[in-house]
Amino acid sequence: MAKLKITLVRSTASRPADQRATVRALGLRRLHQSVVKEATPAVQGMIRKVQHLVAVEPQEE
Repeated sequence: MAKLKITLVRSTASRPADQRATVRALGLRRLHQSVVKEATPAVQGMIRKVQHLVAVEPQEE
C-alpha cells in the first residue's frame, strides 16, 4: 500500500477541538513535524478533515 508523508504547516491554535484532535491522532504535535502513514481510507479521511492545516506528499518506498 502507498505511503504518505504528512507535514503540519499551519497551527492548530484557535481551531475547533475536533480538528486539533485529528491532527494529534495523525501523530503531529509541532509545526513542520512530519510523519509517514499508510494511505488507508481512515487516514485519508483524517487528512481530508484537516487538509487546510497539513501538506501531503507521496513517500518514496
